[in-house]
Order: sequence, then C-alpha cells, then structure tokens
Amino acid sequence: MPDEDYRVEQDSLGEMEVPADAYWGAQTQRAVENFPISGLTFQRRFVRALAVVKKAAAEANLELDLIPEDKGQAIVEAADEVVAGAHDDQFPVDVFQTGSGTSSNMNANEVIANRATEIYGGEVGSREIHPNDHVNRGQSSNDVIPTAMHVAGLEALEKDVIPALETLAEALSAKEREFDGVVKTGRTHLQDATPVRLGQEFGGYRTQIQKGVKRVAGARDHLGELALGGTAVGTGLNTHPEFPGLAAQFVSSETGLEFREADDHFEAQAAHDAMSEAHGALRTVAGSMNKVANDLRLLASGPRNGLGELEQPENQPGSSIMPGKVNPVVAESVNQVHKQVVGNDAAVAAGAARGELELNLYKPVVAYDFLQSAELIANAAETFAERFVAELEANEDHCRTRVEQSMALATALNPAIGYDTAAKVAKRALDEGKSVREVAVAAGHLTEAEAAEVLDPAAMTDRVVLGED
Repeated sequence: MPDEDYRVEQDSLGEMEVPADAYWGAQTQRAVENFPISGLTFQRRFVRALAVVKKAAAEANLELDLIPEDKGQAIVEAADEVVAGAHDDQFPVDVFQTGSGTSSNMNANEVIANRATEIYGGEVGSREIHPNDHVNRGQSSNDVIPTAMHVAGLEALEKDVIPALETLAEALSAKEREFDGVVKTGRTHLQDATPVRLGQEFGGYRTQIQKGVKRVAGARDHLGELALGGTAVGTGLNTHPEFPGLAAQFVSSETGLEFREADDHFEAQAAHDAMSEAHGALRTVAGSMNKVANDLRLLASGPRNGLGELEQPENQPGSSIMPGKVNPVVAESVNQVHKQVVGNDAAVAAGAARGELELNLYKPVVAYDFLQSAELIANAAETFAERFVAELEANEDHCRTRVEQSMALATALNPAIGYDTAAKVAKRALDEGKSVREVAVAAGHLTEAEAAEVLDPAAMTDRVVLGED
C-alpha cells in the first residue's frame, strides 16, 4: 500500500519519493539526501533572486514566443509568489552542494513548475509545466546561479547595506554637531596628544562611514552584469540571441535596479571577480565600523577608572556577578560582526579565485557568505546607530579637567619658548604633578596673560596659519 505522506516523482535517474505536500521534485529530493552537510539553506535574498531570474526568463521567452502563452503566464504567477516569499519553506537544499549550484537551480525550477502546474489546473508532479523544458528554457545552472548571485548581491547592497550605513553616518553626524564645543585630550599611540574637539573625532568617524558607502556603491557596475544567456559554458547554446538582453531588462524592471547582459559570458561564468571585489568593500566598511566601535568603547571606558569622556547607554546589565556593571554590548557586537565578515571575505576571495576553465565551482559558498556579510553589516549598522551612538552623552566637565592636565599642551609652547625649553616644562609638570600652564608661568617663561592665550586648549583645535595676524 503506498505511503500517503509521499508521492513519486521522476528525473533522468529514475523515481524518487517526495513529501506529498512539497512543491519540489525528484532532483531537489536527491540533493536533500546527498548534502546533509550544514543545515544552512540559502537566505531569503537569494531565493527571491532565483525567482526574479525565473520570472524574467519566462517573460523573455513569452515575448520571443518560445513557450506557450498560458503556461508562461502560470510560470510568471508562480515565480511572483516565490519572489514575495510565499514558498520559502520549499527551498531545503544545503548551501554546501554541487559547486555550480545546480541543485538550487533545479529546486527553483521544480517548485515553480509544480506550483505553475497547479495554477494551470494540473496535478502537482504531473510535469504538465516542465521544470526543464519550460521554467529553465534557454538557461543553464551555470548562468542562472551567477545571475542570481549578482541580483541578490546588488539588492542586498542597495536595499540593506547602503541605507543602514547612511543611518549610521547620520547618527555620527548628529553627535559631531552636538559635541563640537567639547574640548578634550587627543591621543596618539594611546598617549596624550594635543587637544581636539570631541565633535572633530566624530566627524572623522562620520567620514569613514560615508566613504564606506561610496566604496560599496562602487560595486554597482560590475554586479550589474548578468551571466544569463551564456548557458553551459558561455557560448549561449540553446538560447535565443535576444533572450539575454530581454531577460536583463525584465530583471531591471522587477528590482528597480540597473542590470545588463554581461560584457563577456565566459568571464561571467568562469570567474566571480565582481563578487570578490564587492565583498572587499564590505570587509573594508566592516573594518571602519570596528574602528569606530573600538574608539567609542575606549572613550566610554570607566565609569571611574577609564577614559570616561563619553557616557554610554545602559543597554543591559553587564555582569552576572558584579552588580551595577554596564558594558558596551552593542559596540562589542559590531566588533564580532567584523571578525565574521573578515572570515567570510577569506572564503569569498578564495572561492572567487578558484574554479577550473569555463566554470567557477564555488558559487554557493560565495553567494551565501556574501549575503551573510551584507545582512550582518546592515543589521549591525542600524543597531549601532540607534542603540549606541544616538544615546551617547559627553562628559564635558571630565574632558575639560583632563585636557588642562595634559602634558601635550606643552606643544603650543614651541613657537614661544622653543622645543627644548618646552620639553623641560612638560617634564617638570609631570614630575611635580602640576599643569604645564602653572610651570610655564612659575618658571618665568610666560606671563599669566600670555599663558592664557598660548595655552588655550580650544584655540589649539583650530588650524593656525603661521605668519598671519
């Protein structure tokens, strides 16, 4: 007696039992059984991108009269449902699979074909709308998967990463303005240096993130090239010559982003330099965020025995044993994201640099790691902006007190009394526990009025042009 929990589907290798309520078919089921590797499946962005590609391919094939109108429209409707996320549970294939991503391409073909068959009025599993002949018409896994990689990658950058980084830049800019009047001790080599305004430090952080946005945006051009139309090896066998351009237009219309046929289909399938380049920008901006998070942790260290120049938000209790302790937990999460992105970058770079002859065989892991990095950076930037940066407060009194005691104020004495004498003043101030101002006046190098002018910390934070009044 047949098991009612399963139905039988068939592929070129024979029959397979498939869960009765699944839209996927025999090839997907083989992949599920062949790759019990990680339990990781592709992200929503990649599943969406696969469906965008399948929808665009169907629209192109319809325009070129290569598939029947009624079946083509059913494919478009089914693909639309996948684009919208209605069938995310129908994509169970492990990330660590065949290097071309054929299993995931066939997963999409089978799900869309079976759902389209249902829409068409047929029975799931009947192959009235065929996963290869109709849904995959004019395509190969070898050009579909790199196309989906670029679609998903560019959408992730444009719709997630760049907006999140802009939110972080805006939060830093707001603090740059708020803290502009707070003069504090600058530091180089973790030692006291000449004064800066706290706002100037935040301006530096804001610029770092804004430049990161430009670096990420610089990936648009190469990610905008689509491999679709190259089929198996880049020659375009079994594809209408107008198919690649038409499909790219439909992808652009669906996403609202600019895509075009690849300049060279052999390059587009055999290499993934565009993904490596774009991930390099993600790695760089993750490093920028890491630098900012580290600095803010240092400036907020304390509250009584650290630098204590910033008051950090109290996001949660910091210790299970030390009452009252509060840690910079959100900044620490940014630090950890950076380390994960660096690891992903090593995998993406290594994968993109490999692959033999006409096909790179690291497509799935490159795609997954790229999208993970994009998601982590976007989420971390938003959270960092809203739950840490925006809630920072300046400890103005502490900054003012500490800058007055800084040995680095002696730097401003150089033009007035010379480097050697200024060095002696600084050393004596340190030895006697006095301020540079007190020693300079007591030693007769400056009058009180001269010291007030020369050793004004706020004035030291603005560039002085020598020789001008």
